[in-house]
Amino acid sequence: MTKMQAVSAAELDRLTKDYLSDTKARVVRNALTVNDLAGISRVFDAACANPDFFSVNIKTLPATNQMASGRCWLFASLNVLREMIVKKYKIEGQFELSQNYMAFYDKLEKANFFLEAALAELETPFDDETVRYLMQTAVGDGGQWDMFVSLVKKYGICPKTAFPETYQSSHTRAMNGLLNKRLRKFAADAKRMHAEGKSSAEIRAAKDQTLKEVYSLICSCFGVPPQTFTFEYYDKKGAYHAYRDVTPKAFYEEYLNVNLDDYVGIINGPTADKPYHQMYTVKYLGNVVGGNPVSFLNLPMDEFKEAILKQMKAGEPVWFGCDCGKEGDREAGLWDDQLFDYAGTFDMNLEFSKEDMLNARESAMNHAMVLTGVNLVDEVPTRWRIENSWGDKNANKGYYICSDTWFDRYVFEAVVNKKYLTAAQKKILKKKPVELKPWDPFGSLAD
Repeated sequence: MTKMQAVSAAELDRLTKDYLSDTKARVVRNALTVNDLAGISRVFDAACANPDFFSVNIKTLPATNQMASGRCWLFASLNVLREMIVKKYKIEGQFELSQNYMAFYDKLEKANFFLEAALAELETPFDDETVRYLMQTAVGDGGQWDMFVSLVKKYGICPKTAFPETYQSSHTRAMNGLLNKRLRKFAADAKRMHAEGKSSAEIRAAKDQTLKEVYSLICSCFGVPPQTFTFEYYDKKGAYHAYRDVTPKAFYEEYLNVNLDDYVGIINGPTADKPYHQMYTVKYLGNVVGGNPVSFLNLPMDEFKEAILKQMKAGEPVWFGCDCGKEGDREAGLWDDQLFDYAGTFDMNLEFSKEDMLNARESAMNHAMVLTGVNLVDEVPTRWRIENSWGDKNANKGYYICSDTWFDRYVFEAVVNKKYLTAAQKKILKKKPVELKPWDPFGSLAD
């Protein structure tokens, strides 16, 4: 190991003199006293290069709002499904599927998943890196497409009118804190009981009591999910329709009648530990025990985009995961890696490959949205239209734009119907996935 060196007095003196002699640095320093960092680095031409026009533009419903919660993946998933329902029944006006209904069962299943993981690691000490990761992450709002499919297959779906939002479902931080405190307490209690020689039945009883308390907490915060509901809507001719005593599972299986297992996750992960044209999964990434395993097919960017474009050209929006915290203007609704010239403002070398950003934890998935449009010039994408779930006050009524170069750098995952994959790619889907560490960047969307 290289011996660490401290900053010497001589080096500090040199750095200070160099900085004070830099006229540009003085101008920047003065500007930053009354302006934010992004404001003085904004590139005007970037906005001009990304107008709100798209050669492939899928008509979709108004934007939804996840509020102060990390349920983007659920909102994006339900936004994809609602378009299928609206198209099938020719629904007129705004229509949403209940995000609260899915979040309720996601929280319950994640809690059970964590408790079972704690039992599986009873003999593993807390300072083990896997157990430490499980305790640190515990149960959050995030998730993956396959986790969504597991929930839908087990519990079905329902309209938002049947189970609307509560304050707690839209503001989850406080509840998550209580939930995770109780779950971590069980993990500590279970390890102590195991060390004291308590029977597996006694430890299981403690687990059952924990889950009972968790269920009560979720009901108090989110409400009690409906067993049946009335599916009501107006069609495009103004006619009223009502289907009564519908169960959530029947609404998925009979009314929607789409096989979600036909949709698969594809990723672009250009790191040495993930060779292309291979399936991957992440240890302890999931919610429903025994549900769909979370798995991804890693593809080069050209193949990744090709599958996405096939689905969009067929008129179907695409669920995707990205790093929304990089190079964006939320108010203007634009993500573009040319939007801010920080390197020029501060004379810094900020060039970073996608591979190095993943390895160095500079970038990873933290948000899921829906691709609803793309502009093609000679069949090559130049910019993409995005349906977000941050409400309709910013961007173009909640719809955003990203440049194609930003897409290349910060989009990591998408979900497409496997019919849009090539024959060779479909064969890979049958291979056993390589298991990645729990803290791999491609599990970060579920944190």
